[in-house]
Amino acid sequence: MNKGRILKFVGCPLLLFFVVSMTGCATIVGKDVFPLTVNSNPDGANILIKDEKDKKIFTGTTPTTVTLSAGESYFHAKSYYITFSKTGYAEQHAVVKATISGWYFGNILLGGLIGMLIVDPITGKMWKLPTEVSANLSQKLALNQDQSTLKILTLNQVPESERKHLVKLN
Repeated sequence: MNKGRILKFVGCPLLLFFVVSMTGCATIVGKDVFPLTVNSNPDGANILIKDEKDKKIFTGTTPTTVTLSAGESYFHAKSYYITFSKTGYAEQHAVVKATISGWYFGNILLGGLIGMLIVDPITGKMWKLPTEVSANLSQKLALNQDQSTLKILTLNQVPESERKHLVKLN
Protein backbone atom coordinates (compact mmCIF):
# COMPACT_ATOMS: atom_id res chain seq x y z
CA MET A 1 0.00 0.00 0.00
CA ASN A 2 1.25 3.40 -0.74
CA LYS A 3 1.30 6.26 1.72
CA GLY A 4 -1.67 8.10 0.11
CA ARG A 5 -3.97 5.09 0.39
CA ILE A 6 -3.03 4.52 4.04
CA LEU A 7 -3.73 8.17 4.83
CA LYS A 8 -7.10 7.90 3.07
CA PHE A 9 -7.91 4.63 4.83
CA VAL A 10 -7.00 5.86 8.32
CA GLY A 11 -7.44 9.61 7.89
CA CYS A 12 -11.07 9.71 6.74
CA PRO A 13 -12.50 7.70 9.64
CA LEU A 14 -10.24 9.58 12.05
CA LEU A 15 -11.38 12.93 10.66
CA LEU A 16 -15.03 11.81 10.83
CA PHE A 17 -14.58 10.70 14.46
CA PHE A 18 -12.95 14.04 15.33
CA VAL A 19 -15.75 16.06 13.70
CA VAL A 20 -18.48 14.03 15.41
CA SER A 21 -16.77 14.23 18.81
CA MET A 22 -16.44 18.01 18.55
CA THR A 23 -20.19 18.46 18.12
CA GLY A 24 -23.04 17.35 20.31
CA CYS A 25 -25.42 14.65 19.22
CA ALA A 26 -28.43 16.68 20.35
CA THR A 27 -27.00 19.71 18.57
CA ILE A 28 -26.83 17.77 15.31
CA VAL A 29 -30.27 16.10 15.40
CA GLY A 30 -32.13 17.94 18.17
CA LYS A 31 -33.74 21.35 18.39
CA ASP A 32 -33.89 24.08 21.01
CA VAL A 33 -37.40 25.45 20.38
CA PHE A 34 -40.57 23.38 20.50
CA PRO A 35 -44.21 23.94 19.53
CA LEU A 36 -46.50 23.59 22.56
CA THR A 37 -50.21 23.10 21.91
CA VAL A 38 -52.32 24.68 24.66
CA ASN A 39 -55.92 23.46 25.06
CA SER A 40 -58.71 23.93 27.56
CA ASN A 41 -62.12 22.47 28.20
CA PRO A 42 -64.12 24.50 27.37
CA ASP A 43 -62.28 26.25 24.53
CA GLY A 44 -61.84 30.00 24.57
CA ALA A 45 -59.99 30.31 27.87
CA ASN A 46 -57.54 33.18 28.21
CA ILE A 47 -53.99 32.02 28.77
CA LEU A 48 -50.97 33.78 30.17
CA ILE A 49 -47.56 32.11 29.88
CA LYS A 50 -44.68 33.33 32.06
CA ASP A 51 -41.19 31.95 32.49
CA GLU A 52 -39.41 31.20 35.78
CA LYS A 53 -38.27 34.84 35.97
CA ASP A 54 -41.94 35.96 35.87
CA LYS A 55 -41.43 37.41 32.39
CA LYS A 56 -44.57 37.40 30.24
CA ILE A 57 -43.94 35.18 27.22
CA PHE A 58 -47.38 34.90 25.62
CA THR A 59 -51.04 35.86 26.03
CA GLY A 60 -53.87 34.47 23.95
CA THR A 61 -56.86 32.14 23.96
CA THR A 62 -57.23 28.39 23.65
CA PRO A 63 -56.76 26.41 21.54
CA THR A 64 -53.41 27.71 20.33
CA THR A 65 -49.85 26.62 19.61
CA VAL A 66 -46.87 28.53 20.99
CA THR A 67 -43.19 28.04 20.17
CA LEU A 68 -41.07 27.97 23.34
CA SER A 69 -37.36 27.62 24.05
CA ALA A 70 -36.31 24.57 26.08
CA GLY A 71 -32.93 25.76 27.41
CA GLU A 72 -32.41 28.57 29.92
CA SER A 73 -28.64 28.66 30.28
CA TYR A 74 -25.68 26.30 30.63
CA PHE A 75 -27.13 23.04 32.05
CA HIS A 76 -30.39 24.81 33.07
CA ALA A 77 -33.74 23.89 31.55
CA LYS A 78 -36.62 26.34 31.07
CA SER A 79 -39.87 26.18 33.03
CA TYR A 80 -43.09 27.90 32.07
CA TYR A 81 -46.13 28.74 34.19
CA ILE A 82 -49.47 28.87 32.42
CA THR A 83 -52.60 30.50 33.84
CA PHE A 84 -55.97 29.58 32.31
CA SER A 85 -58.91 31.91 33.00
CA LYS A 86 -62.43 32.23 31.66
CA THR A 87 -65.44 34.14 32.96
CA GLY A 88 -67.64 31.85 35.07
CA TYR A 89 -64.85 29.31 35.60
CA ALA A 90 -62.25 28.80 38.32
CA GLU A 91 -58.71 29.80 37.35
CA GLN A 92 -56.38 26.88 36.60
CA HIS A 93 -52.58 26.71 36.56
CA ALA A 94 -50.14 24.41 34.78
CA VAL A 95 -46.36 24.09 34.81
CA VAL A 96 -44.39 23.03 31.74
CA LYS A 97 -40.80 21.95 32.42
CA ALA A 98 -38.10 20.98 29.96
CA THR A 99 -36.56 17.54 30.41
CA ILE A 100 -33.39 15.98 29.02
CA SER A 101 -33.65 14.93 25.38
CA GLY A 102 -32.80 11.36 24.47
CA TRP A 103 -30.52 12.71 21.77
CA TYR A 104 -28.27 14.14 24.47
CA PHE A 105 -27.26 10.61 25.47
CA GLY A 106 -26.21 9.92 21.89
CA ASN A 107 -23.00 11.67 22.94
CA ILE A 108 -22.10 8.60 25.03
CA LEU A 109 -22.40 6.29 22.03
CA LEU A 110 -20.44 8.56 19.72
CA GLY A 111 -17.79 9.43 22.28
CA GLY A 112 -18.65 13.11 22.21
CA LEU A 113 -17.52 14.25 25.64
CA ILE A 114 -17.15 17.80 24.33
CA GLY A 115 -20.67 17.60 22.93
CA MET A 116 -22.02 16.29 26.21
CA LEU A 117 -20.29 18.77 28.52
CA ILE A 118 -20.01 21.88 26.35
CA VAL A 119 -21.84 22.01 23.01
CA ASP A 120 -25.29 20.62 23.86
CA PRO A 121 -25.58 22.43 27.23
CA ILE A 122 -24.58 25.79 25.71
CA THR A 123 -26.92 25.49 22.71
CA GLY A 124 -29.81 24.35 24.91
CA LYS A 125 -30.43 21.41 22.60
CA MET A 126 -29.95 18.92 25.42
CA TRP A 127 -33.51 19.77 26.56
CA LYS A 128 -36.97 19.06 25.17
CA LEU A 129 -40.47 20.31 26.02
CA PRO A 130 -43.74 18.39 26.00
CA THR A 131 -45.92 18.82 22.92
CA GLU A 132 -49.21 19.60 24.68
CA VAL A 133 -50.73 20.99 27.87
CA SER A 134 -54.41 21.24 28.70
CA ALA A 135 -56.70 22.28 31.53
CA ASN A 136 -60.23 21.26 32.46
CA LEU A 137 -61.89 24.37 33.81
CA SER A 138 -64.49 24.00 36.57
CA GLN A 139 -67.52 26.25 36.63
CA LYS A 140 -67.74 28.61 39.57
CA LEU A 141 -70.74 28.16 41.82
CA ALA A 142 -72.98 31.20 41.81
CA LEU A 143 -74.34 32.33 45.16
CA ASN A 144 -78.09 32.57 45.35
CA GLN A 145 -78.89 36.22 46.00
CA ASP A 146 -82.41 35.35 47.19
CA GLN A 147 -81.22 33.35 50.19
CA SER A 148 -82.56 34.30 53.59
CA THR A 149 -80.19 35.99 55.96
CA LEU A 150 -79.87 35.46 59.67
CA LYS A 151 -80.05 38.51 61.88
CA ILE A 152 -79.50 38.39 65.60
CA LEU A 153 -81.52 40.91 67.60
CA THR A 154 -82.03 41.68 71.25
CA LEU A 155 -85.57 41.41 72.57
CA ASN A 156 -85.88 45.18 72.60
CA GLN A 157 -85.09 45.30 68.85
CA VAL A 158 -87.92 42.88 67.94
CA PRO A 159 -91.12 44.75 67.06
CA GLU A 160 -94.08 44.17 69.46
CA SER A 161 -96.15 42.65 66.67
CA GLU A 162 -93.50 39.94 66.09
CA ARG A 163 -92.84 39.04 69.73
CA LYS A 164 -95.84 36.69 69.85
CA HIS A 165 -94.00 34.40 67.35
CA LEU A 166 -90.88 34.08 69.53
CA VAL A 167 -90.09 30.75 71.19
CA LYS A 168 -88.39 30.75 74.58
CA LEU A 169 -85.25 28.62 74.80
CA ASN A 170 -83.93 27.34 78.13
